[in-house]
Amino acid sequence: MKALFFLRHYNDIDHITPIISKWVGSGHQCDVVLIGSIKFRKDFRVQFLSKLKGVRVTHIRELFSLLEYIKWRLQMLLLTRNLRRLFIGPLISKLADKFHAEKREPLWRHTASKLLTRSFDNQQNGVIAFDWIERNSVICVEWVEIVVAMARDRGLGTVSLPHGDSPHANQLIRRGERSLEPDTLFSTAKIFDKLVVPNELCAKRFRPFLNDESIAVLGSPRFCEEWLPKLAEILPPSPLTKSDTRLKIVMFLRKDNFTTFWEEVGEVTQMISAFPNVELIIKPHTRSGWKQSLTKDKAIQRLTNVSIAKDNAHSAHLMNWADIIIDIATSVVFEAVRQKKPVLAADYLHAGRSTIASYMPETELKCRDDVYIKIDDFLSNGYDSFYVEEHRQQFLNEILDVGGVDVLPRYVHLLESQAQKNKL
Repeated sequence: MKALFFLRHYNDIDHITPIISKWVGSGHQCDVVLIGSIKFRKDFRVQFLSKLKGVRVTHIRELFSLLEYIKWRLQMLLLTRNLRRLFIGPLISKLADKFHAEKREPLWRHTASKLLTRSFDNQQNGVIAFDWIERNSVICVEWVEIVVAMARDRGLGTVSLPHGDSPHANQLIRRGERSLEPDTLFSTAKIFDKLVVPNELCAKRFRPFLNDESIAVLGSPRFCEEWLPKLAEILPPSPLTKSDTRLKIVMFLRKDNFTTFWEEVGEVTQMISAFPNVELIIKPHTRSGWKQSLTKDKAIQRLTNVSIAKDNAHSAHLMNWADIIIDIATSVVFEAVRQKKPVLAADYLHAGRSTIASYMPETELKCRDDVYIKIDDFLSNGYDSFYVEEHRQQFLNEILDVGGVDVLPRYVHLLESQAQKNKL
């Protein structure tokens, strides 16, 4: 069977690579088309995929003529939020109104047809997959809707795959969110035949807009037991140096549009740095770290045992390096829970309730005193018996391994069923 996967950015590459690997490992073929930055051509996971038998990896600019690509990109910029946030935003809005949907459609249909024909050549036995495309995506929904509609007309299945998880157990987590009504941000999922989520915590965001048959809860491909050893094999050599004489701590920061109490994050960083025999690395968010005030704080930059993670230090590198992780509600630390590495859920540093703290109360930091007490205890007594194992197992069962530990075969089975559905 044949599949066409569209990948946009760091997160969906991270979460969908395990699925693609298992898909071709099951005897199928696929095309992978990168529709985000050209820099992801060099991503270690993309390079891993490009070497697999049965996989063709291409950036979209390589499939269109230069003129086609420029037109496609300009239409994208008219509709996405990147330029509208700048001072030229009103001008972009006026241009989009003038160059309306009816005028844009021919190019959308031409480019979509080119991609679908290349992968399937009018075959009616295949499936296309995007990640969780949302209304604020850097790839405009209008184009995705046309790609999906044209794929369906050709008898192809259409699937939306996870690009992450739900690190928050509550709903109101971003700036400006003040209502518990269903968030229309997630309504785009209804354009697909099937939306896939790792757990019910993610599913409930989409349920107001989809019927139950359209949602599949399959567990986490990124954090499943089968993928983590493979990830360790393909991970580039770590740029980090280990020290056995210091307590090594990594702090993972959340994306900039989530409400974080930055003044207190700075205070805690200063307090941790004052402990003897402690080394702290701060990991900004992969896509908006440059916007975060902590990474520009001169006082933080002067601390000799505190550093900001460089771009070549992947999250997995940092996870392997660290003894302890301080988390401000990110899903990347789910890997550490799987490995029984202590995660301190710093819920008092942000405006949400973390999934980790809600399942494992022993991880929660409720105030600055808690941070001090935990670090002091780790330095004095070690950290081998941190989790309440019953709590950790419940987290694994309900968040990462929903339906059992054989997560990736379930994803392959779903893609197979969607590829064949119009043949039945």
